[in-house]
Amino acid sequence: MAFATLIAGPERRRRWPAAERVRILSAAFAPGAVVTQVARENEISTGLIYKWREQVRRREGVTGFAPVVTASEPASRGGADAAAITVELAVDGARVSIAAHATPALVAAALGALR
Repeated sequence: MAFATLIAGPERRRRWPAAERVRILSAAFAPGAVVTQVARENEISTGLIYKWREQVRRREGVTGFAPVVTASEPASRGGADAAAITVELAVDGARVSIAAHATPALVAAALGALR
């Protein structure tokens, strides 16, 4: 008669409850958090965290764009160096102002650096 040994170990695909996913996503995208570090602490891949975030965004109908706030009155032109675009970051309050005479390449570089 032949014998077989069954070695039971952790399941290859773990199941994550919704509450646990929310906890991990909140930790990963909190101000100052590092996604890689949160992934290591929870023993998951960074790709899975980004996949969960994308699923939440699709489910909630969130796009990848930030809301635009416009002034009710046009800003007064203070001269040649007056800002045509001002971007203020909610996270740390940093502000980037781009002058009206800036080249398209400079505008693209400045906005690209904000990612």
